[in-house]
Amino acid sequence: MLRKQKLVVIGNGMAGARLVEDILARGGADKFDVVMFGDEPYGNYNRILLSGVLSGTHDPQDIFINSLPWYEENNIKLHAGIRVSSIDRAGKTVYGSNGVSESYDKLVIATGSSPFVPPMDGLKNGDSLKDGVFVFRTLDDCDAITKYAEGGKRAAVIGGGLLGLEAARGLLNLGAEVHVVHLMGNLMDVQLDAQAGASLRRSMEAMGVSVHLNKATTGILGDDCVTGLQFKDGSTLDCDMVVISAGIRPNVQLAKDAGLTVERGIVVNDHLVSVDDADIFSVGECTQHNGMVYGLVAPLWEQTAVLADRLTGRKAAAAYKGSKISTKLKVMGLELAVMGAKEARDENDEVVVYAEPSRGIYKKLVVRNGQLAGAILLGDAATAPLLLQSFDRGTELPENRAEMLFSLSRTDDPMTFAYVPDTAQICNCNGVSKAQILSAVQAGHRSLKAVCDATRAGTGCGSCKSQVQGILELACEGQVETDPATHYYVPGVPLSKPELIAAIKEYQLKSVSAVFAVLAAGKEDPASKVGLASLLKTIWHEEYEDERDARFINDRVHANIQNDRTFSVVPRIYGGVTSSSELRRIADAADKYQARMIKITGGQRIDLLGIKKEDLPGIWRDLDMPSGHAYAKSFRTCKTCVGTEFCRYGVGDSTGLGIKIEKRFQGIESPHKMKLATTGCPRNCAEATIKDIGAVAIEGGRWEIYVGGAAGAHVRKADLLVTVDTHDEVLLYTGRFMQYYRENAKYLERTWSLVERISIEKLRRILVDDSEGICARLDQDIQAAVDAYRDPWQEAIEPVHPAQFVNTLGAVTLTQIQGLQPSYGD
Repeated sequence: MLRKQKLVVIGNGMAGARLVEDILARGGADKFDVVMFGDEPYGNYNRILLSGVLSGTHDPQDIFINSLPWYEENNIKLHAGIRVSSIDRAGKTVYGSNGVSESYDKLVIATGSSPFVPPMDGLKNGDSLKDGVFVFRTLDDCDAITKYAEGGKRAAVIGGGLLGLEAARGLLNLGAEVHVVHLMGNLMDVQLDAQAGASLRRSMEAMGVSVHLNKATTGILGDDCVTGLQFKDGSTLDCDMVVISAGIRPNVQLAKDAGLTVERGIVVNDHLVSVDDADIFSVGECTQHNGMVYGLVAPLWEQTAVLADRLTGRKAAAAYKGSKISTKLKVMGLELAVMGAKEARDENDEVVVYAEPSRGIYKKLVVRNGQLAGAILLGDAATAPLLLQSFDRGTELPENRAEMLFSLSRTDDPMTFAYVPDTAQICNCNGVSKAQILSAVQAGHRSLKAVCDATRAGTGCGSCKSQVQGILELACEGQVETDPATHYYVPGVPLSKPELIAAIKEYQLKSVSAVFAVLAAGKEDPASKVGLASLLKTIWHEEYEDERDARFINDRVHANIQNDRTFSVVPRIYGGVTSSSELRRIADAADKYQARMIKITGGQRIDLLGIKKEDLPGIWRDLDMPSGHAYAKSFRTCKTCVGTEFCRYGVGDSTGLGIKIEKRFQGIESPHKMKLATTGCPRNCAEATIKDIGAVAIEGGRWEIYVGGAAGAHVRKADLLVTVDTHDEVLLYTGRFMQYYRENAKYLERTWSLVERISIEKLRRILVDDSEGICARLDQDIQAAVDAYRDPWQEAIEPVHPAQFVNTLGAVTLTQIQGLQPSYGD
């Protein structure tokens, strides 16, 4: 039996640990005893997901690829938290900083890179960074930034590259006021052209991030802690914390000290072996091959696969020929796919551009000799799989270039993936190929979640999930198993809505934290908090224990946040009917608090825009009107026509009915917003048949009640639920349908979806014929919700906590701030 060789890997990051995984997958455990050194006292984690940890969307434990027990289970000796201080090439031994030494037969250097910190005055106090100055590279960095940012800070991020923008995203979610300072004239200038950079800037500013371009930072102000930045042009920026993300530099000093050839990185040949020593190899960000040093993850995976093939003998002739640069990810929550050249090389190149600035969409193709030389997709990367396939394989593009820019057919059609080579990388974050996904399916993983869990595909930024789903459907020939998680009411609690409601009632769980403690093993999921808060309020009414960190910023301050971090104030105007005294108060308040716009909404109300957060209590007091709930997932407004009171065509008092509806149901929480309308005749001037609930007056003094209408991104005529004789009956069935919707809709499901899912016929049986015997209970529960209503604008008199209206942006996730931009259609 041949003696095992000893393989020492310096570096337990994404390249070093991936190499060891690849070696084990090729039967390398029979050939090598593996020893690893890692600077950090942890197992291996996905550095790409650090921004998720910083923003709170990922728990630190969720980003670990291999925990410490994994090394022991696979007979790998890991020196965790031990940095290698020197390499004795003659003695074939490496020495750790704690005095430990390990001999080797083969040595792999995978030391990665470190943050580049440009020279600046005032950067340090002694040998340490000044209080409030951070770099963003490790889990410990995330922890330090998170703790310092607590309570809301004015944070500056130096560096507008990918990592800097991800740091900005995290800080925004932590509640900081965020400024990105970039040396160059456009963001992500390495990957994006000027037009794409400008589009990204607009999107970021709409999210609440201030962007400062062409700014060279020369100094950090403040004696003991940060107070601001000094720029080369003489200007300054006030801030109380700084995150430096100005690029990375390969960690090559260890190799230099060992006498290896180092330029920008450790110089290797096509075998990934040092040009100076046949027993020393290098992979990852510290490696230089054919003059190139790669900072993206996909080339790292290609390098580790080649080296694993060579070391194990699986493919002894394997060679690394360099990588074609492409990536697909999310930056600031926006889809981005980049590959190859970003500009034309000469006049012979064809450039195809499509831009839609209002939606943050920018697409560009660089075509050279009929083939794709480069592409940028920002804001909409649906065709990225097709482009990446064409780019990697050098295929001829169709004459109609639009086919490559737009989804003229389903890009997630399973048959689309039949022509994708098995070697194609589907998940860039975790380096998962089509072949690995197919292998997982063949092993019995036949749902999207099961495949993602088995391969890690889709567990990074998530932008590849539609492709994973397409490959899954192809491999299963359409017989895909349903993920149990699709039936969960919120992702962080593994229960369907009926099961969740039953458990909440059984255990008397009246707060979001109590639900997590009892039903989620104490693990809090930020993405689940808002849905749980809404459900708990629906169940418990005034007994609900309100934890403000479980709400959106809009719900915490009862106003709609705008793209400049001011707020929109919409008072309740019952049925769209106001008075001269109310209008005078609105006008006076608009002047006093310097509203930047006064807008008549589609819901027959008045919106005061541009109000500062600290002014919200004052303007509410001066208006002396109830909240219009234009910011909430709740009943919003009831649009009316003048009906019989003035209209010669009116056959019903729609104005009076609309006022009754608003006064009864104002502020009722629901899975999504509810817009209502009453109209005084079938001419339908108030558009009642495209509302969540609408009442239409017909001859004979009767009213038709419609449900499930929509007129936004989805347009649908409502279905007739029942015809009644009186206002009181309209109120009865309106409340009954509301309560059924509150109890049975998925979180963020609109009424039209509920109606289509359950069917109007079944809803009539349940809500009109009482086929399930629940109508009396539904009526009782909606009455309890009505009785529990309190005007939230009364918090102007008694704030929930002293900092409720302090001028710091609350803890807003990107999904929230994008999804909650107010519709001026009310």
